[in-house]
Amino acid sequence: MKSGRFISIEGMDGAGKTSVMSTLVQWISSQGQDVITTREPGGTPLAESLRDLLLAPREEKVDDDTELLLMVAARTQHVKTHIQPALSSGKWVVSDRFFDASFAYQGGGRGMSSERIASLHEWAIGSFAPDLTLLLDLPVAVGKARVAGRGEEETRFELEQMAFFERVRTAYLARAAAEPSRIVIIDATQSPETVQADVVRALRSHFPLLQGEG
Repeated sequence: MKSGRFISIEGMDGAGKTSVMSTLVQWISSQGQDVITTREPGGTPLAESLRDLLLAPREEKVDDDTELLLMVAARTQHVKTHIQPALSSGKWVVSDRFFDASFAYQGGGRGMSSERIASLHEWAIGSFAPDLTLLLDLPVAVGKARVAGRGEEETRFELEQMAFFERVRTAYLARAAAEPSRIVIIDATQSPETVQADVVRALRSHFPLLQGEG
């Protein structure tokens, strides 16, 4: 019987999460597993509506608590109506960001208490967590330059100053240091081919018995 797994991809905009997601899907599918992709904030119709509220630039100041609560509300809906049902049916789920992003952006970036964020998640989704998280790490300036090269309209978060993103990066790396068995750091400054090889290496290391399933 197939057993679902949950993988999250973390990192700042410009780190190459879309390319890594493609690599993950190809590898998981090659192992004979069913896989779906999703993203945060978002992933369900309601959560996507909350995403629009969170990302759209606005004149009104968004209170930090409001931002966190909206993030967790979207995540709760995402987990309980989309991710967990998919895993229960034997599917693998790959998400562009998950709860580590809240510890990085609201915790590191906004300066909110990690204990408070953790307590809120414990109340909302219990101990649910990814089986594997890939953290795509790169200098803030490199990521910002990549995003600028896309020519896309900036989100409310992308309008933040460099210092904000330096704090986000630091918080991400602290999460990885605290949970090395779950979070694997991938050097996102490398060539796409090298990043892809590192991703596949991490998958093989974390799921060595996969060939025996199904």
